Amino acid sequence: MEISIAAEPLFHIGHFVVTNALFTGFLVAVFLIVLGLWVAGRARPVPGRLQSVFEIVFDGLIGMLEGVFHSKKDARAFFPLVATIFLFILISNWFGLLPGAGTIGLYGVHNGQEALIPIIRSAGADLNFTIFLSVAVVMFIQIAGIAAIGVRKYAAKFLVAPWHKPYGIGTLVGLLEIVSEVGKMISFTFRLFGNVFAGEVLLTVMLHLVPYFLPLPFLVMEIFVGFIQALVFAMLTTVFIAMSRTEAAH
Repeated sequence: MEISIAAEPLFHIGHFVVTNALFTGFLVAVFLIVLGLWVAGRARPVPGRLQSVFEIVFDGLIGMLEGVFHSKKDARAFFPLVATIFLFILISNWFGLLPGAGTIGLYGVHNGQEALIPIIRSAGADLNFTIFLSVAVVMFIQIAGIAAIGVRKYAAKFLVAPWHKPYGIGTLVGLLEIVSEVGKMISFTFRLFGNVFAGEVLLTVMLHLVPYFLPLPFLVMEIFVGFIQALVFAMLTTVFIAMSRTEAAH
């Protein structure tokens, strides 16, 4: 099976192209919504096994947020965003590891040749998804900062007049801060995409070389990597939000 760096189209809705990565993202969203409603409807004062798992995950995330924000109120305010990012990336990464995810599909024309187009492919393996998610997160970081300290104080982090202390150095630091915001989008985008796509390539190569037992350790490793990538993305989002809500030192 040929591994494409771009998500393969499955079908069209009018002029809109639905790719396998987009389709997987839709399935993940539906899965999380249904699971959340099901767990909420079965919530009990004495939790069962599934409820206990969710409570452990959510308590861990809230604890992480409280450690960054040093405020239980702020942690609970940003918890829905961070938890959604973490769970969506995590389940999306694990969906791409399901049996048949890269081998069950439809035959169609891709890059001018007939090829098997897998129906399920991790959304993180689509650069369009990681770019969109990264831009949305960085934009939210700016909004959170402005909402916390105001437009003028937030702009003071980036726009420093050269005649104000520390004079030209402050202006240069402000420009570097602007560059760092762009760097956040690039870092978010290619860290997630690179790790997920590399995992796809590794598993595919191992599956073709030794199709039975050798890929199993790599599959376990990719399950762990998928968890780490989701956690890192969520943690960095939390840290950057906290940083955006502090005033400039100059």
